[in-house]
Amino acid sequence: MSYFLTAYLTNLEDKHTLAGCADEGLLEELRGFFGAGLDRADQEFAEQIADGAPTAHEALRAVVYGGPFDKEYAFQYGYAYQRLCRIDASVLDNRSFGPFRGLWLDEVDEGLRGYGVTAVSVADFQYGSAFPAELPYCAELSCGEWSPEQCREALRQFELAEREGRTPPLERAVAEAVAEVLGWLRGAQEVEEYGVVGFVS
Repeated sequence: MSYFLTAYLTNLEDKHTLAGCADEGLLEELRGFFGAGLDRADQEFAEQIADGAPTAHEALRAVVYGGPFDKEYAFQYGYAYQRLCRIDASVLDNRSFGPFRGLWLDEVDEGLRGYGVTAVSVADFQYGSAFPAELPYCAELSCGEWSPEQCREALRQFELAEREGRTPPLERAVAEAVAEVLGWLRGAQEVEEYGVVGFVS
């Protein structure tokens, strides 16, 4: 089975306030922002919608209003929350992270640890759960976050290793993935309130 990691640079605290905010204006903004993308998502999941799953817009409404949720179709609310996180966010370079198989994220973490980076873990995007607590468990999509403080500490750890000449020999693919992660961390450093949110599907 193949997976795909998509990561965004954004103000995590702002995103945390969107789920359950019951803001109709936000819902209209989301509808305008995603437009035809919602229709394409409905076409992709037409069979499930015919069986009773919420449409993409209905799932967005449920997330924005804090429910109601149908646990049987938890994936729709997971994707709705991902859409919330995309508002005012920058999509990060993820060429090394999709599609991937097996324990690839753990391999990248091993590469990071070779530099002494322990403050963040890309595997947390797959194994963690940073979805709002009220959303039902979603097996098809996982979510993780790196706080601004974690990003700053990880970058400090990486740069310290570079200054001290602790550059481990890495396989090319791992080295490229580590370089992408370093780019994420440097992007987060540019805006004090920004962290990283990642989704694995």
